[in-house]
Formats: sequence, C-alpha cells, structure tokens
Amino acid sequence: MNNLLEVKNLSKSYRAGANTLEVLSGINLDLEAGTTTALVGASGAGKSTLMHLLGALDRPTSGSVSFRGEDIFKKNERQLAAFRNRSIGFVFQFHHLLPEFTALENVMMPALIARMPRDKAASMAQELLHDVGLGQRLTHRPGELSGGEQQRVAIARALVLEPELLLADEPTGNLDMKTSDSIHAMLTELQVKRELTLVIVTHNERLAAAMGTTIHLVDGRLDKTT
Repeated sequence: MNNLLEVKNLSKSYRAGANTLEVLSGINLDLEAGTTTALVGASGAGKSTLMHLLGALDRPTSGSVSFRGEDIFKKNERQLAAFRNRSIGFVFQFHHLLPEFTALENVMMPALIARMPRDKAASMAQELLHDVGLGQRLTHRPGELSGGEQQRVAIARALVLEPELLLADEPTGNLDMKTSDSIHAMLTELQVKRELTLVIVTHNERLAAAMGTTIHLVDGRLDKTT
C-alpha cells in the first residue's frame, strides 16, 4: 500500500472559557496516494476541522498526521508553510479570488509568490485554465465570470504548484445542481490526469457515492468508512 497520509489518534479541542470543546477525538485514517475520498457528516461533526488538520492549516491537540511517512507537525511554522504551499492545494466553498486581477493572474499568483519565473507561471496557469474549460476567459476578471467559472479559476489556482493532495471543502456548496455536476466531473478528470489524491468535504450524496471511499464523521469521531 502506498499511503500518502497516515492519521493516528488525531484529536482537536478548543478552550471556551472554563470549558473545553472537543471537536475531534481519536481519528485514525490512512489515505492511499492517487485515491478519491468523500468526507461526510452532519454540520458540526468536525469535517472542516479534520480537513484543516490534514492540510496543516491548524495543529492538533494530540495525535499525528504523517505525509509520506513524515510527521508534518514536527515542523516549525515556516517549514510547515513551505510544505503546505508545495504539497497541498485547497479549494473552498467561497473562491476568494482577487477581484482586481484577471483569471490568468489569479491562477499565477501562488506560483509568483513561490518565486517561479513569470513566463513559466503564466504558461502553467494558461494550461490549467484550458484544462478547466476557461481557455477563452484568461483576461476576464472575477466579476465578469459566473459562479461556476469563478470556482473553476479557484481550482486551477489550487493546482498551479502541482500539489500531490487536493483538499476541497464544499467546493460546490453555492452552486446550482447542473453547475455542481459539471464541477464534480471536472474534479474527477483532473484527479486522474494529474494523479492527485483528492479529499472532498460534501453534503452531496451523489458526489460522495462517486468517490472511491466515503468517510463518515459523527460528533468528532470516525463512525464508518465505505
């Protein structure tokens, strides 16, 4: 088995005044490289918290997340940021595009921040925008794009540094069913083409059923995997 991620006894809690709020408790999970996984559960079950821990956006209270055998939380903040930028792509329900920049410039941005030469960043961004069906929208700003097109730009931006792991948190939560289906199909195509490990938080039962594995969270605990 070629595990990309190994999660062991992962827990996360927060202090709320004199009380402690336990959001995740004792999560154990292996994610094999090149697979697709849906993370499902009721609101408040801990899905987004788990996603943030898998993506090193937050640190656990206890437990570990290993990426290709290395415990990522043994890294300091600077090392963790570098790892996150290099190895993980993020797509959220709200696309967070920069309104003053074109689609091409938005996709280029992470590569430019990583000090990639501008011509290479532009070439990679243009290829990705073609891959997500926006080859004719390179110079359009977010305000000139539909909601589905904006999310396609956000997905292209998440992939411009060629991460191994793509984490998507309700990526179609604000879209109509037809647009959602097209985004889901596109994500599946990209996962195969780019050999990604894909994890999606979703309430969409059809999307979850199309993933290779479905992980069910209940009250911060792993309930079952199908």
